[in-house]
Formats: sequence, C-alpha cells, structure tokens
Amino acid sequence: MDVGAPMSWFEANTQHWDDWSLDDLLAAKGATTVSLVVPARNEAATVGDVVTRVREALVDTVKLLDEIVVIDSDSTDDTYAVATDAGAVVHRSAEIRPDLGSVSGKGEAMWKSLFVTTGDVLVFMDADLVDWDTHFVPGLLGPLLTRPDVALVKGFYERPMVQGDDVARFEGGRVTELVARPLIALDFPELSGLVQPLAGEWAVRRSLFERLHVPTGYAVELAALVDTVGLVGLDAIAQVDLGRRAHRHQALRDLGAMATQIVAAAQLRRGARDPLDHRDVVLRQYHPVGDGIEPVDRVVPVGERPPASGFAE
Repeated sequence: MDVGAPMSWFEANTQHWDDWSLDDLLAAKGATTVSLVVPARNEAATVGDVVTRVREALVDTVKLLDEIVVIDSDSTDDTYAVATDAGAVVHRSAEIRPDLGSVSGKGEAMWKSLFVTTGDVLVFMDADLVDWDTHFVPGLLGPLLTRPDVALVKGFYERPMVQGDDVARFEGGRVTELVARPLIALDFPELSGLVQPLAGEWAVRRSLFERLHVPTGYAVELAALVDTVGLVGLDAIAQVDLGRRAHRHQALRDLGAMATQIVAAAQLRRGARDPLDHRDVVLRQYHPVGDGIEPVDRVVPVGERPPASGFAE
C-alpha cells in the first residue's frame, strides 16, 4: 500500500481479541449495558457449559456482562432446564410476545430477544460450542465499546476440520464457502472483506438491530450485514479474530435447507423477491430406499420479521 493511501476496510476494521484488556473494556463500558443472548434449540449437551463459563468469567469475576439470556427455540430436550440451572435467564421463544405469533428458527429467537433483554449492546453466541473460550465475548465487545462509529462486530476464527492431510483453518462452514461467498461476490462485493460472514458469534448495538428486518431462520447473519451497510454504511462494521472455535457439524441435507434460506434472503435484498412474499419454499431432496431412491419434500420457511422498533411493548 502506498504511503498516505487510505486504508482498506479490512485493514482498518479487522482486529484481534487480545487487542483490549478486560480493564480497558470495563473502563470503556461505563454506563453501557450489555446482554449476552444465546439462541438454542435442542442444545442440552452444550448450553450449560457455555452459560456457566461465561457467567463465572464475565459476570461473577468481572462485571462485563449485565445479563445472560437464553432463548429456547422450541427445544424438545432439556435445554431450558440445563440453561436455567447454569444461571441464565431463559425464555421460550414462543412465549415471548405471543400476540406477534411464533415461528421456529434461529433468527426468530434472536428477534424475540429484543423484547426480553435490556442491554444497549447485544452479544450473540451459538449454544453448540465445544472448543472455545470466554474471550469470545470481550473480543466482540472491543470495537463496540471503544469505537462509537462501529455498530456491528462479526467474529471469525480457525475452525479445525481435518480433511485428509489438510486442516481447514480459516475456512467458513460448507454453506459459507459454497453459498454465501459466491452470493457476496456476485451481489454484495462490499462485504468480501468479511472472513466468516455467517459466523454465529457477533455483537450489535440495540439501536441498530431493532431497525433491521430479521429472517426467521438461518439467514439472519447475512441479512444483518447487508442491511447494516444499507442503513449506516460499511465502515460501521468491524470484525475480530477470536482464535479457535469448534462446534457440532450439521448433516448435509440440513445444510441444504440453510442454503435455501441464505439464497432467499439474498434474493429479497437484490429485489428479486417481493418483501411481502413470506411463503415457505418446498425443497425437494432424494433419499435412498432399498436399492432405489425416493423424493422427500422439506418445507423451508423463508419469512422475515419486520424491525422490532415498530412494535410497542
């Protein structure tokens, strides 16, 4: 880069989790309140560890978080009880603002969290983490607490996945590499500096998130990025290297449903779909049966919630 030339977005807005000490963040936090939100569906095996470790490190030891809230999205296992025992405030998504109805999905749980949390800043973490550390939270908060121009922070990390003799380091997941990156290259190239655009660990100012349209399913992360650029510009987004993260991998057919939701959200944002079109998509997949195959139709919801700021308590 030439001396005096403007820094690229990547250079100016990419940081590392240990660029700030906890003392730095506590001083910068001041009167700002922070809510950790963990959307969860059938994550009884891991959600307790996520809540316990974060509570002990960032609530009991230092007061970086003001509340830890788990949004249980129609779990059929013991997610609710495990998260409660670990010290989180737990809400069933379907019971939050029942007057607004309920849809099953990650994005729905995150949108509903706006009605039961109090933080000026919301930090989102997935509930299925198995190789991670509590520095994820302060890492995501760093740019938001120290830079008033930043409104949304994405995490990225090494995702250990051995493939033969190769270890996939800073690759995203399969939906990221096969769907999200090509869509970004074609339709939203301004977002090409994001290392992992679909990462489930991210943070956002409430004042921004409550203005966003939120897909009820898996597309919430991509939609938030595209819409943030439209509302407040690319420079309001930062990203932080969080180190290493591992989680449970989804079955390939389940990834097909996730990919469908990503494509639907992208279509909507480039004007190829009517914003009022909340129909479900029927995704036809093929399953082996004996010596043959049979078609199996999967209904994939592609609806979105309007900005939460439009709903009075």
